[in-house]
Amino acid sequence: MLTIGELSRLTHLSVRTLRRYHEASLLEPAVVDQATGYRYYGVDQIPTAQVIHRLRELDVPLGDVRRILQTPDPAVRGGLVAEHLQRLEDELDRTRAAVVSLRRLLEPSPAPIDVELRAEPARTVAAVEAVVRSSDVEAWFAGAMAELQAAVGEAVAGPPGGNYDNALFEQERGHALVYLPTATPPRAGRVHPVTLPAAELAVATHVGEHDGVEVTYGELGTWVVQNAMSVAGPVREVYLVGPRDTSDPAAWRTEIGWPVFRVT
Repeated sequence: MLTIGELSRLTHLSVRTLRRYHEASLLEPAVVDQATGYRYYGVDQIPTAQVIHRLRELDVPLGDVRRILQTPDPAVRGGLVAEHLQRLEDELDRTRAAVVSLRRLLEPSPAPIDVELRAEPARTVAAVEAVVRSSDVEAWFAGAMAELQAAVGEAVAGPPGGNYDNALFEQERGHALVYLPTATPPRAGRVHPVTLPAAELAVATHVGEHDGVEVTYGELGTWVVQNAMSVAGPVREVYLVGPRDTSDPAAWRTEIGWPVFRVT
């Protein structure tokens, strides 16, 4: 049998941590001396302690660690670990995107943004639309775009796009619409024809991952204000180059179009 101190040295888990794992029913001693309260562990508990140590290094919550340890099926255990690893990778992606945006914001002399005023005619497209929460936009967009691609197929006549109401940004819930251009918009499931109205747009191109698009939004908004214009309607995005075209995020291009009118 091993004392708690010996197990601590063998596993690099502090005595305090081992006591906490005992209290949480993660790693219970093989024997507890009723007279002294001393904890004793079997050598066969060393691998379990090491597994717990690694899981905690990956920030797996104690409840999830308990589920993993108590699950006898290796495939189920592997699935639980894989789910957490995916969450970590998603968080890492968000962190990397935030770092890219922050570096761009802190550049001492950022390059001036190129803005084009463009008159967009009305056109009818195949679309999916809904009122969604801003936190759900990414998942909703993926599902809607998959449905559009299945419905339109080879008849697509240009890059996909999206229109997003101001409320989606201001109130964290609002109307969103994604579309694919096609000569004959079909009706299938949520897909239906929608006519996008004509608009005068101030257009800028965001380069790279979409997670940093708020920087380009801010630069475009600054240009609009400095040119005595005001926003008049939902923002429009066109995904000129995206994940469907290349796996290199540096090559992605997103057009941001704000419907505008002059205030002077």
